Amino acid sequence: MQKKFTERELDRIIEMAWEDRTPFEAITFQFGISEQETIEIMRKHMKASSFRMWRKRVQGRKTKHAKLRDNGTDRFKCSRQRHISGNKIAKR
Repeated sequence: MQKKFTERELDRIIEMAWEDRTPFEAITFQFGISEQETIEIMRKHMKASSFRMWRKRVQGRKTKHAKLRDNGTDRFKCSRQRHISGNKIAKR
């Protein structure tokens, strides 16, 4: 079943997926979608060449997968993310 997201939520999912230091688990926590669903959103909403470039960059990247990270790397919030709590996006 495909989840419905607002344009603002889709923009935030894409922004989080694009960030190198934000793991897929953070997207799952905030939006309730799996890594595969995130990839499908990226594929659908990006130009094909941008999607290929993104996939090549994040494939196997330690910072995008919490299980592959070093023990000391557990932060996944960017400076602009401080107003977001769980699955709620506050007005900016």
